[in-house]
Amino acid sequence: METGVRTRKTVTGGQAIVECMKIEGVRECFCVPGESYLPLLDALYDEESINLIAARHESGAAFMAEGYAKRALKPGIVMATRGVGASNLSIGVHTAYQDSTPMVVFLGQVHSKNRGREGFQEIDLDQYFGHIAKWAVEVKDAARIAEITQRAFRIAKTGRPGPVVVSLPEDILPRKAEMVFSPATVLPQPVPAKEEINHIKQLLSAAKKPLIIAGGGVKSAGAEEKLITFAEAYHLPVVAAFRRQDVFPNHHPLYAGHLGLGTNPRILKTVEEADTILAIGTRLSEVTTQDYEIITPEKKLIHVDISFETIGKVFAPDAGIVADAGEALQALTDIGIQTSWQTWADERRRAFEEVSSLDVSHKDTIYKHIVALMEDILPDDAFLTNDAGNFAGWLHAYYPFKNKQTYTGPTSGAMGYGLPSAIGAKRAEPGKPVIALAGDGGFMMTMQELETAVRYQIPVISIVFNNQMYGTIRMHQEMNYPEKVIGTDLGKVSFKGVAESVGADGYLTNTPNEFAKALKQALSKNAPAVIEIMTEKEQISVSSTISQLRDRAENKE
Repeated sequence: METGVRTRKTVTGGQAIVECMKIEGVRECFCVPGESYLPLLDALYDEESINLIAARHESGAAFMAEGYAKRALKPGIVMATRGVGASNLSIGVHTAYQDSTPMVVFLGQVHSKNRGREGFQEIDLDQYFGHIAKWAVEVKDAARIAEITQRAFRIAKTGRPGPVVVSLPEDILPRKAEMVFSPATVLPQPVPAKEEINHIKQLLSAAKKPLIIAGGGVKSAGAEEKLITFAEAYHLPVVAAFRRQDVFPNHHPLYAGHLGLGTNPRILKTVEEADTILAIGTRLSEVTTQDYEIITPEKKLIHVDISFETIGKVFAPDAGIVADAGEALQALTDIGIQTSWQTWADERRRAFEEVSSLDVSHKDTIYKHIVALMEDILPDDAFLTNDAGNFAGWLHAYYPFKNKQTYTGPTSGAMGYGLPSAIGAKRAEPGKPVIALAGDGGFMMTMQELETAVRYQIPVISIVFNNQMYGTIRMHQEMNYPEKVIGTDLGKVSFKGVAESVGADGYLTNTPNEFAKALKQALSKNAPAVIEIMTEKEQISVSSTISQLRDRAENKE
C-alpha cells in the first residue's frame, strides 16, 4: 500500500485482518489452528509474504510471538481458538503485559447466535483478558474488522507497548463487507519540554552520586547508543533493570551491574549509595527495586518513560517526564553539567568487576563453568533467552552481554518461556545463533515445541540444567520450612532422548569439557539441538547450598 493513502476494499473479515497485517509489515504469525478462525487461516494461505508457524501448544505459540516481538521490535502475532486455546495462551499475554512487549492476539470465538448460552468452548474473551492486556475487544460487525484491527496494532505499538486481544466470532470472519484501510501506525516520539530538561539539569547539578537505571523502554526505542553517549558525556554509572542486561554493554567501564533476583550485595550498594536516580524506560518493578525498598525517600528520583501511567505508579518522582527514551537521552546529552562523581563511578565499576569475574577453578560450580564456556565459545552477537529458575542466577551474575539486542528473559517469571521464545527470536533474526537456557522443570512445560523447531527447520539450541527438581521453590521451601520437602522433587527424564525422538540433536554432558564439545558441535551443525547438563540438587543458588540454607534456618530458631 502506498504510504499515507487510504484505500477502500470489499473483502471478507479474514482477508481484512491479513490486509492489516501486510500494512503493518507483519512477516511472521504463530498459532495453534482452530475451526473457529478458519477463514483467517485461509486468507493467510493466500498471502505469500506472511509465514505461519503452527505450534504444539498455545502457550508455546504465545511465547514464540513474544520472543519474536522482542527481537524484531515489532508486534508479535498469535492466534488460537475460543476459550480453551485462549486460556492456554494467556500466560504469554501476561508475560507480554509485564514485559511491555507489543503483541496482537486473534482469538476465534463461538458463533454470535450462541453467545451468552455457554456455547461450546465459550468464554467472554474481552472480559477474560481485560486486566492483562492493553485492550481487549470483541468484533460484532464485519464492516468494522479493519478499523478495529488497525486500532489494535496502534494500541499495541504506541505508548508503553503491550498485548491487545481481538475476539472474532466465527460467523464474522467469512462475511464480506466494504472496509477502509488506513496507513500503518507511525510511532509517536514525544520530546521533553525545555522546562523539564532544565529541571533535570538542576537535579543532576546538585547530585554527588547519580546513577542511571536503564530499562526496556530504552531497548524499545532503539536508544542504546544514545544511552552510551549520554552516560559517557557525564561519566554516569549505569545499572540494568531486571532482565534488561543488554541495554548497556556489560564490558563498558560505566556499567555497574544488573538489578535482579539474588543480586550481589556489592551491586545493590551502588544503588544504596546513590543520591540521585535517573530511571529511563523502566517501570521500577518489584524485582528491579528489590521489593520496592531500594529507592528510599531521601534519594532524588528522575523518572523518564513513554507512558504517563508508569510515572509515579510506585515512587513519586522529583521530576517525571513523559518522553521517548531516545528523544530524552538526546536532549539530556546537551545539558552541559559539571561532574564530581567520577571517582565514585569508577569505584562502583570495580565492585561489579570483582563480583562478576568469570575466572573459574575446580572450586566453582558447574553452572559457573558453563557460563564461562558460553562466553568463550559464543559470538558476541549470539542471542540468549532464559526460562524461569535458579539456574538463571549464574547467567545474570556472570555472563557479559556486550552487544545490544542479544538477550530476552521473562520479567513475569513465566516457566516454559525459554525454548519457544528462542524459536520466535530466531525467526526474527535467522542469521545469528540463538540459545535458550532452562531448568528441567521449565523446559518440560513447553519442550514439545522442539518438534516445531524441527518441523520448520529453526536451528535453536536449548541448554537444559537437569537437577530433577523445581529448584527455585525448593530453595524457598528450605528457607521457610527446612528439611520438609514436598512437591518439588521431579523424576528422571532423558532430555537427550526426547530431542532425538523428535528429530533434533541431543547431547548428554556431565562435565565442562563435555559441554564445550557439545556446544561447539551444535553450533557447527546449525540444527535444533538440546544439550542436557546433569547437575546436583545441593548447589541450590549462586550464593547458597541446601545445607547452608538449613543451617541458617536452624540458627534463626
